[in-house]
Amino acid sequence: MNILRQLNFHHLFYFWRVAKEGHLTRASEELHISQSALSAQIKQLEERLGEPLFTREGRRLVLTNNGQMVLAYAENIFGLGQEMLGRLQGNSLGISKLRVGSVATLSRNYQENWFRPALANPDVVLTLESGLLADLLQRLLQHQLDVVLANEAVPTNPEQPLHCRLLGSQAVSLVGPAAQWQGQRLRIPQDLHGLDLALPGSRHALRAQFDALCEATQVKPRIRAEVDDMAMLRLIARDSGWLTLLPEVVVQDEVGNGTLVVLGQTAQLQEHFYAITAPQRSRIEVLEQLLGYPPLKPEG
Repeated sequence: MNILRQLNFHHLFYFWRVAKEGHLTRASEELHISQSALSAQIKQLEERLGEPLFTREGRRLVLTNNGQMVLAYAENIFGLGQEMLGRLQGNSLGISKLRVGSVATLSRNYQENWFRPALANPDVVLTLESGLLADLLQRLLQHQLDVVLANEAVPTNPEQPLHCRLLGSQAVSLVGPAAQWQGQRLRIPQDLHGLDLALPGSRHALRAQFDALCEATQVKPRIRAEVDDMAMLRLIARDSGWLTLLPEVVVQDEVGNGTLVVLGQTAQLQEHFYAITAPQRSRIEVLEQLLGYPPLKPEG
């Protein structure tokens, strides 16, 4: 406790904002404090820690290795503070805020199917973001997201401990326009040689699996489109007239209304869905339910 009393969290907050901005001028304008006063605060923190936190490169401030470590802790400290204020504000309004991030390659239909129970809850406000997995995980570790949905597991990293829960798996389907392919079946990949095909892009976990199957069987389809975004791949499957390889959940509506037909599946191509959470997180009842955990016990 005595050590904590010696650490000035006001100085740490100033360091956090300067580190995020990378520039004293912008940080001082944001904090409404003079550059000289802000610089003095950072200097006092460095003296207290016994380590330099920044080096200068021209007019920019660049974090040292120790500065990077201190920033990681500051992100957690102030990220948790922001989360606490958000939760308290939500509780005072009688609502729960659920902040969901999802990788851009993940099916929008799958996401909606997963969080649909939350849509029916009038006391839940959803915030939905999409992006690259690395960026989303960083926001998760900074307590700016509650959960990240992904179609690949995250590797074990002691410096960034995360919980990765498998939500489910499904076979990938080959679909085509019903007017041309109704009643037909195709083997994957053997029957795809020379056929026009739209595929998930190289960032998608499925693509490497499919390319390996084609190479092993010496099958060479005509690749007409490579698409990372599943919503766009759905539109191409619906409108292009080409065959498309994708998780069937992406085109569940088109298959249901007869616009597209499923021509084949293979157990060798599977998409896996994961929910990734930070170990030190606020427990939210609706999120626990979506993750399949037992209901939270009331306090007291």
